[in-house]
Amino acid sequence: MKTSTFFAVLLALVAQLSAQRGQGNQDAVKAMGEITLKDYSPDSSLIVPEHHPAKARYAAIDVHSHVYAMTPEEVAAWVRTMDETGVETTVVLTGATGAEFDRLVDMFLKPYPGRFQLYCGLYTENIKAPDYPQRAVEELVRCYRKGARGVGELSDKGSGYTRGPQLPRAERLHPDDARLAPFWRKCAELKLPVNIHMADHPSAWTPPDNHQERSPRFQQYNQYGHDVPSYEEILGMRDRLLDSQRQTVFIACHFSNQGNDLATLSKVLDKFPNLYVDISARDYEIGREPRTAAKFLERYQDRVLFGTDQGMAKTMYLAWWRLLETPDEYIPGPNPWHLYGLDLPDQVLKKLYRDNAKKLLTWTPPI
Repeated sequence: MKTSTFFAVLLALVAQLSAQRGQGNQDAVKAMGEITLKDYSPDSSLIVPEHHPAKARYAAIDVHSHVYAMTPEEVAAWVRTMDETGVETTVVLTGATGAEFDRLVDMFLKPYPGRFQLYCGLYTENIKAPDYPQRAVEELVRCYRKGARGVGELSDKGSGYTRGPQLPRAERLHPDDARLAPFWRKCAELKLPVNIHMADHPSAWTPPDNHQERSPRFQQYNQYGHDVPSYEEILGMRDRLLDSQRQTVFIACHFSNQGNDLATLSKVLDKFPNLYVDISARDYEIGREPRTAAKFLERYQDRVLFGTDQGMAKTMYLAWWRLLETPDEYIPGPNPWHLYGLDLPDQVLKKLYRDNAKKLLTWTPPI
């Protein structure tokens, strides 16, 4: 075979193999292109050190939980999980008043003194009546005598505090409403902290489209297109409340829904010394900004409290210890992005987990 013929055959063979390989690549591209976003769950090839603390480094007080346990048996199981993971006390934000609050006292406080604190709710029946402010205060005092040691979670995402059908905007009961001033003053007098949920994550005011930041399961909180004030207007209500009720202690949950903008939240904390924040349900926020969040927590180490708001499973608590205590990288989270451990120093951890709650919350036993 002539040399020129040999090279021609060789080049043809290489071209054929390349075409076959290219077709294989195109098939792979097509196959992946048919995977929907909701089903995309890639395995990571990253090999880095991992740490999985079995217990909190310091006995923790969870200041943000709810009535997850529905029976005495479930409460008992919750206490066992707390023992296993290093949670000393859990604050249950019941939002309840009347007979329902009394029932929860019997289920949580009586069998497990010291392991739970109960917060009551705000009485909101017939808010248009002239005597409403007095009735709200009277129910607060009654719940306090039954064992309430705080109020909350009081949530206002724009619809106000009343339950049932949404009222017209002019009739809604927002936290800065003058009708609630006697209630807030009584909270201060009884030394009852108030857990407030103002607005929501800012992405809740953006369309649920291909630019939406949080995953589909968070869209149950989406306010876009609803008859509610803007995110900024609701935070303005918070600021007016804080300014008018300087003697009342407020704990704004979820970093006051400004965990995405800790520089602005810093200015709010600097302006209002009666404001504290909890970190509940914002693991996905601080875990994607570990250096910024760690600096914030160190700077405001006396103003931030540990909270979860994510149920009572053992794995949930362990995930928090890993995020806050370790330098681990690329930790799976509840949104598409992964999280990075904050590796907080002991002094900050101790205050975050326990010391701040011990100082701020009311620990006197029921009357």
